[in-house]
Amino acid sequence: MNTQQRGTLYLIPTPLDFGCEPQGAIADVLPQETLRVAAATTHWITENAKSTRAFLKRVDAVTPLVAPVQQHTITELPREVHKKGDHDGLFDAKPLLAAALSGQDIALVSEAGMPAVADPGSSVVRAAHDLGLRVVPLVGPVSLLLALAASGLNGQNFAFVGYLPQDNTERTKRLRELESLAHKTGQTQLFIETPYRNAAVWDAMLHSLQANTRIARVSGLSLPSMSALCRSVGAWKKSPQPVSAEPTVFAIGK
Repeated sequence: MNTQQRGTLYLIPTPLDFGCEPQGAIADVLPQETLRVAAATTHWITENAKSTRAFLKRVDAVTPLVAPVQQHTITELPREVHKKGDHDGLFDAKPLLAAALSGQDIALVSEAGMPAVADPGSSVVRAAHDLGLRVVPLVGPVSLLLALAASGLNGQNFAFVGYLPQDNTERTKRLRELESLAHKTGQTQLFIETPYRNAAVWDAMLHSLQANTRIARVSGLSLPSMSALCRSVGAWKKSPQPVSAEPTVFAIGK
């Protein structure tokens, strides 16, 4: 329990191997201080309680929890929040932070990576600021930045554009819009997809974009199977490789 009058909201990143087998050693991707805070916190806000309990068990294996997992308070964000996003300011997360007002520290987590970055949670952070709570992001993996660094594309000017449309025609239109933006401004365009649609997105990129456009795909971050490749569309077509079914970050640049 925080000895201050109010608790702190900690943004705790989780390993990127959610849903992957085998999983890596948690201590290889999260520093000791992040593990220490996670082990000492008993109030959680998450997109999925089951995955958070699994995360806590992994933490407990290297840094003993202050209390058994069964005694932790784990509150899920509403389904509509993590399906449609909570960055529009329409969801009031203040009630979820009631424990912090009485001195309890609260941790915000997503299923993989940094919460509130390409994942739900921004409404919780916004509410914490509005309530005057201290907000502390902890160190850990952020897939978008790791992929950008590994791509060789412009890291001085970039944008994350979320998911592409599922409709083939709309997806092609969006890809060409992103390509045009990348060529005109030099801004790298990053996006992600549900892993089982990786192949469809990849095929659309190769058939929609110009031969001189560079595209990167970075998959399996932090796993032994990690792959980071970046080539022109023309080069990809000359030497095609199947796209991974693991979580993947895609990028368009020049």
